[in-house]
Amino acid sequence: MSAETEIKAAPHGDYVGAKVGMWLFLVTEVLLFGGMFLLYSVFRSKYPQDFHEAAKELSVALGAANTVILLTSSLTMALSIGYLRSGKKKPSVLFQTATILLGFAFLVNKYFEWGAKIQHGLYPDSPELLALPKGEILFYGLYYVMTGLHGLHVIVGMIILSVLLVFTSKDIVNGHSFIKLENGGLYWHLVDLIWIYLFPLFYLIT
Repeated sequence: MSAETEIKAAPHGDYVGAKVGMWLFLVTEVLLFGGMFLLYSVFRSKYPQDFHEAAKELSVALGAANTVILLTSSLTMALSIGYLRSGKKKPSVLFQTATILLGFAFLVNKYFEWGAKIQHGLYPDSPELLALPKGEILFYGLYYVMTGLHGLHVIVGMIILSVLLVFTSKDIVNGHSFIKLENGGLYWHLVDLIWIYLFPLFYLIT
């Protein structure tokens, strides 16, 4: 193998290795939330009426708004990658910024939603919650754990995207070296996908 061939092969190998590593990481995330979804299914089948009653206290409007926000953020994330791969740095930076701002909007909505529940005494180990039927207690326990863990993933995603935004601004991430942004986008899309499952499970119980 010539020196020129080795130089060309190395970036390709790095690209494939980074992609494989990212997908393996995402599989562990899927397993984590998959176990929680399974736990949810078990308890919901055992206490269907309690879950239905507890879900009435959640705001479908806020849940739907957050769904629209995250779906839009997936679009802006994809556009930022597409523009960067085309060598268009400025629109890529703008769409990366939009994605981060949309993530922040999601967290603000979640803050108000959680705040309203806490004001009504519906939080873990509160007297008001412990007075409810067992199924409703389990519902809210799962609600706080699963949406809280998802919110933590949103925060981590925003930190990652903020670092990538700086890298893009400094041309560390560019049209010739964009694997970091692609992997950041994969993580963000997973976060959005998880919410797509959480929304109907908690807000649209019939």
